[in-house]
Amino acid sequence: TPARAPTCPRRKEPPPPPHPLILFCLRALPPNAGLKTWGRFSKLPYPGDKAFLYDTFPGDFIWAVGTAAYQVEGAFEKDGKGLSIWDTFTRGGNRMATGDVGSDSYHNIHADVRAIRQLGVSHYRFSLSWSRIFPNGTRGSYNEIGTNYYRTLLKRLKENRVEPVVTLYHWDLPDHLQQTLGGWSNPELVGIFKDYADFCFQTFGDVVKYWITIDNPFVVARHGYGTGVVAPGIKNDPDLPFRVGHNLLKAHAAAWHLYDRHYRPRQQGKLSMALASHWIKPSRTRLESLRECQCSLDHVLGWFARPLFTDGDYPPCMKARLGSRLPTFTREEREQVRGTADFFALSHGAALSFQLINDSLKFGQQEDLDLRMLLYWVNAEYDKPPIFVVQSGWYVLGNTKTEDPKHMYYLKRFIAEALKSIVIDGVNVIGYTAWSLIDGFEWHREYGIRRGLYYVDFNTPDMKREPKTSATFYRNVIQRNGFPELPENRPAQGVFPCDFAWGVSANSIQVETIPSQFADPSVYLWNISNNGALMKLEGLSAPPLRRTTHCADYASIRQQVDDIRQVGVNHFHFSLNWSALVPTGDVAHPNTTLLGYYHCFTRQLLQANVTPVVTLWHHTRQRSSLPAPLDTANKWLNRATPEAFADYARLCYRELGAHVKMWITLNEPNDEMVSYQEGHQMLRAHALAWLAYDREFRHAQGGQVSLALHMDWVEPAFSFSREDVEPAKRVLDFRVGWFAEPIFGSGDYPLGMRSWLRQLNSLDLPVFNEEDKQLVKGTYDFFAISHFSTKLVTHAKEDSYTYTAMLEVQHMIDTTWIMSPRPVVPWGLRKALNWVKEHYCDVPVYVMANGVQEDPARFKDSLRVYYLYNYINEALKAYTLDGVNLKGYFAYALSDQRDPGFGLYGQVHEEVIVKASLSNYHNIIQHNGFPILGAAPQQCPSFPQPCLGCHVLVKRPVVGFLTLVGSGVLITLGLIIYYTAKRHKECY
Repeated sequence: TPARAPTCPRRKEPPPPPHPLILFCLRALPPNAGLKTWGRFSKLPYPGDKAFLYDTFPGDFIWAVGTAAYQVEGAFEKDGKGLSIWDTFTRGGNRMATGDVGSDSYHNIHADVRAIRQLGVSHYRFSLSWSRIFPNGTRGSYNEIGTNYYRTLLKRLKENRVEPVVTLYHWDLPDHLQQTLGGWSNPELVGIFKDYADFCFQTFGDVVKYWITIDNPFVVARHGYGTGVVAPGIKNDPDLPFRVGHNLLKAHAAAWHLYDRHYRPRQQGKLSMALASHWIKPSRTRLESLRECQCSLDHVLGWFARPLFTDGDYPPCMKARLGSRLPTFTREEREQVRGTADFFALSHGAALSFQLINDSLKFGQQEDLDLRMLLYWVNAEYDKPPIFVVQSGWYVLGNTKTEDPKHMYYLKRFIAEALKSIVIDGVNVIGYTAWSLIDGFEWHREYGIRRGLYYVDFNTPDMKREPKTSATFYRNVIQRNGFPELPENRPAQGVFPCDFAWGVSANSIQVETIPSQFADPSVYLWNISNNGALMKLEGLSAPPLRRTTHCADYASIRQQVDDIRQVGVNHFHFSLNWSALVPTGDVAHPNTTLLGYYHCFTRQLLQANVTPVVTLWHHTRQRSSLPAPLDTANKWLNRATPEAFADYARLCYRELGAHVKMWITLNEPNDEMVSYQEGHQMLRAHALAWLAYDREFRHAQGGQVSLALHMDWVEPAFSFSREDVEPAKRVLDFRVGWFAEPIFGSGDYPLGMRSWLRQLNSLDLPVFNEEDKQLVKGTYDFFAISHFSTKLVTHAKEDSYTYTAMLEVQHMIDTTWIMSPRPVVPWGLRKALNWVKEHYCDVPVYVMANGVQEDPARFKDSLRVYYLYNYINEALKAYTLDGVNLKGYFAYALSDQRDPGFGLYGQVHEEVIVKASLSNYHNIIQHNGFPILGAAPQQCPSFPQPCLGCHVLVKRPVVGFLTLVGSGVLITLGLIIYYTAKRHKECY
């Protein structure tokens, strides 16, 4: 017979009339079903799973915003309201502030509803003040005026087509019940709460379809009656919180059954208990750590969730560790409690996470802010309930006004995680509630933080509400129902031009000053009859060879060039070492051995069809890399240094220019650690070196010269705010325009830079005299940038550690970005390239270094594969869609050996490892980008291969002709001798 589907256990009470509510079946679940969560997420593809998901929420998704009565209502004694435990609590101990006025929502229904309407939410969550309705907590003290306040609020919401989500109890118990009965420690409150709920269902239930009985029972029990951090502030009895929690569960269950029997058939509403939780991740990968994580969640969320959603009893982990301290449910009580939730109301964020979870509940594991994993855990642990996130958000400091990008980016993160939970993980998330609508009294943090989407000026009589940046962001998300994919978010298809420069960069190359070929004088016996091994003959050595060193003698050059060729690039960028090439500072006495090595290296590159791109001086913070005499004599502040650099450049042009046709004078000189005076001399040095090439070498060598600037993109934290756009422009002026504008633009520093420093009364920025202006301006052949990441800036100060006082900018990050350790933000490259185009028109642009740092032990470097694909794709968009005159792209870097953590090659001991990113980059190069599937292949003309020595034919035709004839004669003679000897041998 076919198996039957399991049926839900029925209660013995009379069945209520049918209604459309879908109840989920409480079948037996495997123990600790959520334990698989950590393993599941550790196996998801990285970094693809961490990338931002562009998609939308279901059409019926609930968008909500919320408040709590004590935090915002004020009017604590008005119109017959009784005192709550918070009215009493805030007047005791060392507390400095109260919620007596709060945000004065009691007198500002119109302003609150206007804010709700502006956000465009479908639901508004608020709580009823129990002591405003029943001043002493019981029906006999009913207050009509207080009740009418909520009737009016509900009426206004209905007029604006906003559905209410009503919380019966959000921490503000009538003080009379605390003083006379001991509050929630007394089981009598179960019946009293049921009667209060009965009144609310009867009075408001016709317009309320979502009810929350009790908010965050964990905080109420543990911190109200355990640690004393929140009202009523009781402590010193370690077992009292568990008895309080027991009563809270029974009070909720009593209210649920009341609603289910008497009100649901007509009102058709849903009811639950709002449960808050942190998230926790294992400190180690062992199963014991995972079990400790599971137990941590059980002690916070499972304490209340398991009785409601599983079996009516506490988690086994709690029972095992707490023993008799934990109250027990009778069989009848378990049946009464279990199944008393119509949806899972989940609270997440600043009310609990990293605030009210102390170390004793982490069990040695690490707290985290991962809403997505928490949603998945709830889904697995409690058999896929519909989950309504009824509180989520973060906070900013109390002195923050309407600019709160930090809160905005946390909202973005949590909403994005909820979206991934639905789309990728299949979790039934039905709604999201941003917390909170307006600033108010923040419980034990008082007014030290703000959590509102709307700023409240507590010093004005009308408590004026102003939308913050987070409100604008949330409104936009709601309007679009998530984060729909825009054209600029989609990968581009197309190819780069045929002559595009594909390259790889390295800060330096491996230098071998003694040729390894023919360097060993030992004599060996070759065992050809056995295994072909070489046996060294002790005591014998060959006479020294009297031969000129050849480029082929350097094994290190052959190996490096082979590695570069395997990448598939046609350009290789590396830096010379000025201090090593000219150690005395006198170019008349260079290090000829090293110069010869560089000569051989560039020659071998050309023979491998790889164009060398050579930097004369690479800026590093660790050392100046200047010759010793300059290094000890004020470095770049020495006015002789630019002239010395020009002489050094001439030496390099003269000795290497036959092979090198692309030069970088200074690589990334625009470091924030470089002073303006040093930068001024660097600009002069670059100009002198460029002019030397232009006047003395360009005609004969035909190369190009420029400098390469570090250019990470700077994005306004809130791009629609002029207050944030201006700081972003200012940072770019000071970081990039500082060197770019004198060379590529006006011949002087950016106007914004100079005017800002003048405003600060700073005289640090040097003044270009007319001679220097003419010297520097126009000394370029292309614009080269090194780009790695993107930064966010805002003008609103939040964290002094990441605040740059001189520029008045706050640096921050978007918490949805992939980090390693710098943010991975591919679109930042496109914006940087467009900045160059907007400022300097059609200048040819090269991305001279672009790469990401990843664990060198990770040879399947999936982050670098993702990084290169997406950054190159953004470069393609800049070229094909934006018209940027992009000439080349260089991945950084070739090898971990020279640039640890950035290499396409890894290394284990002496073995070189080809990483996954190398083959992926090679594939992109082979296709010259991302060709459209099915399109005809790009037709590129075949370029002539480099001909070393061809310049001899051009410059000295007679000598060249004789050389060719002589070579032909020698080859002919060699062939005659070879075949004569061969024929003579065959006669025998």
